[in-house]
Amino acid sequence: MFDHIVFGTSDYEASKTFFLKALKPIGIEVVSEGPLGIELSSDGKSSLFIRRVEETPAHLHLAFVAQNREQVDDFYRASLEAGAKDNGAPGIRPEYSGTYYAAFVIGPDGHNIEVVCHEA
Repeated sequence: MFDHIVFGTSDYEASKTFFLKALKPIGIEVVSEGPLGIELSSDGKSSLFIRRVEETPAHLHLAFVAQNREQVDDFYRASLEAGAKDNGAPGIRPEYSGTYYAAFVIGPDGHNIEVVCHEA
C-alpha cells in the first residue's frame, strides 16, 4: 500500500527521539539521517521520513506503491480530473534511482500525494 510517508516537524529533535523510542518495539530502525531529516524502516521497502520544516501546518507526503507505470499514469490523470493540482507529471526521477517512476499531485488539503513504481 504505502511506499513511504514523509511528514514535517518544527521540533525535529523531539520528534526524532519520540519515534525512535516508540517504534523500536516493532522493529523500526534508522535507515539514514541527513540535513533534511531521518528515514526509518523495518523492512527496507517502506519508510517513514521525518523532515525538518518551518511551515505550518507541517508538510505531509504520502507515497503509494503502483504495480506498473500504467497505474502511475492513470493515478495522475484521475487525480487531475478529480481536482488535484499538478506537482510532478509521471516520469523517471533519477535523483532517487534509475527505475523510480512517479507522479505527484497536491490534494484538496494541500498535501503532496505520490504514486511510485520501482519496476523498470
